[in-house]
Amino acid sequence: MATSRSSAILGYLESKKNLAGGACGVLGLVLTLTGVAGTYWPVVVGGLYAAGALIAPPERLRPPVPPEPAEQLGFAREDFARLREYAGEVELPAEPAGILAGLLELYAAVLAPGWVAGVLAGDPEAVHALTRAIRTDVPECVDAYQRTRWWTRLAPGGESPERHLERQLSLLREEAERLTADLRETEARRQQTHTTYLEGRRES
Repeated sequence: MATSRSSAILGYLESKKNLAGGACGVLGLVLTLTGVAGTYWPVVVGGLYAAGALIAPPERLRPPVPPEPAEQLGFAREDFARLREYAGEVELPAEPAGILAGLLELYAAVLAPGWVAGVLAGDPEAVHALTRAIRTDVPECVDAYQRTRWWTRLAPGGESPERHLERQLSLLREEAERLTADLRETEARRQQTHTTYLEGRRES
């Protein structure tokens, strides 16, 4: 607590308000030394300091810096570990469970440390999409299914929650497959670029 208080004090001492107030306070001292302030010099100096602090422009707040893709990938791995643990504790019908298992295998392959993860880290949009799916989409699918299934047992009828879950997980699987296809295309372009470079070097 003492450290945070010291940081706050140091921050104010370096602030524009303190600097402006100090400049006006110096003006008050000048008026005192020249005899203008008279016996009320403490009030004059304090008032000028306060006036300077009030008219100083507010401090510009620094916008939050988003994490780098590689750092965000580390967060995604932590979220994925929690997701696998959560998925291992829930009971799902055979068909959705199979889709979920395949989806998790795909996530695991892409997130595994190595050159594949390096390619992924070079695509911030892909990292964001993968993080969103792992952190939000998959848990929401499973949680919504469990809640809806509980209500369905009380009041049977309506559309099957299993079909919704199967459809949701299938869509996420398609999204993950598009992501891996894009990464594969990135590597294919890289290979083609190097081939073109070597061919050009031979002809030169």
